[in-house]
Amino acid sequence: MKGLKHSWQIRLWWACAVIVVSFSAAPGLFAARLASQQPAQAPVAKQVGTIKNIDGNNITLTTDAGTEMAVQIVGAAKMVRVAPGQTDLKTATPIQISDLHAGDRILVRGQPSSEGKSLVAVGVIAMSRTDVEATHKSELEDWQKHGIGGLVSSVDPTAGTIVISMTTAAGKKTVSIHTTKTTILRRYVPGSISFDEAKSAPIDQVKPGDQLRARGTRSADGNDFAAEEVVSGTFRNIAGTISSTDVNANTMNVMDLITKKPFVVKISGQTQLRRLPPEIAQRIAFRLKGAGAGAGSGGRAGGTTDAQAAGNGAPAPRPAAGGGQRGDAPAGSSGGSRPGGGGADFQQIVNRMPQATLADYKKDDAVMIVATEGGTSEEVAAITILGGVEPILAAAPAGSQAMMLSPWSLGGAPASATGDTP
Repeated sequence: MKGLKHSWQIRLWWACAVIVVSFSAAPGLFAARLASQQPAQAPVAKQVGTIKNIDGNNITLTTDAGTEMAVQIVGAAKMVRVAPGQTDLKTATPIQISDLHAGDRILVRGQPSSEGKSLVAVGVIAMSRTDVEATHKSELEDWQKHGIGGLVSSVDPTAGTIVISMTTAAGKKTVSIHTTKTTILRRYVPGSISFDEAKSAPIDQVKPGDQLRARGTRSADGNDFAAEEVVSGTFRNIAGTISSTDVNANTMNVMDLITKKPFVVKISGQTQLRRLPPEIAQRIAFRLKGAGAGAGSGGRAGGTTDAQAAGNGAPAPRPAAGGGQRGDAPAGSSGGSRPGGGGADFQQIVNRMPQATLADYKKDDAVMIVATEGGTSEEVAAITILGGVEPILAAAPAGSQAMMLSPWSLGGAPASATGDTP
């Protein structure tokens, strides 16, 4: 499979996962070598993250948990570099600490200090930043060319079929997503806003109303799609006005225009913050009015009538989030517009806007938000926040067009690695 990772591709995850299994199962490989470097009872820990800086034999590692770890590379440490897609260490390239650079991803095994803030490494597996970026670019292009997204209408676990609805120039269209035993099925983790952190999940966890994105091959008539990989999730779509912001806490209080309920919106380093210039917002509003955009209720885009109002045809984000006429431009893509791709065009416009900051949003500003559920029903974690949308919401007072944003961000901060993935 080709993963899809912004900073981390699924392909890299699986490649390293296989390597890890090899470490544990094959005597004489990396695991055995590591074991031979230390006393039998010595504790061994592992850390996965990105190199922040290197000073001689000392590395400052930013772990995927967001903490910093001091790593000392001792002379006996075994260090190798693996390439994206590499599945074992037989062809791994031996390296020295001088071959590592800031931004590289590494898996470190070694003996931790008593306070757990430093580690003496006895083994390092590395992936270079340039290799990861090149792989990500290739995989993102593959998702753009061979991806499709929509709102789940029905699921048949026995047949392995998921029917999605998507919005095209001709109106709503249904497509049957066909999965097999080899199809990779993943699902957004509750509370996570990272596409990369989606976890393996069986097809019976996909429910009507969920947002779904798939990569594979579409039939000639466009009615069927043979999926190599499927990612699903439940998201909230909120159109509202800002009551207050807290730059220090990275939060925003928003009053939902549809439900009339307040929400606390949590903002992280992975949240996409954008604002539309007035002229672009007016142009989009004009198109909505001309297309007769209207009724529907806003709110949850995953399992409730709120999502149905979105008419979303994409994996979570846009109300017509599926990308173009074929629904195959993922959020975060920079590809050109496709015929009849109202939702895709809108998402692409958003992606081209410069990044904003929380301080750019003011009290009483109107915003459109795509988010995941937070710790409580009154709290959400923002994937995308879009300001300058007053004309758009005025053109669609019922809020249905607030579902034009896509939650499928294929780019962003590195996702947390699992297992032994560097």
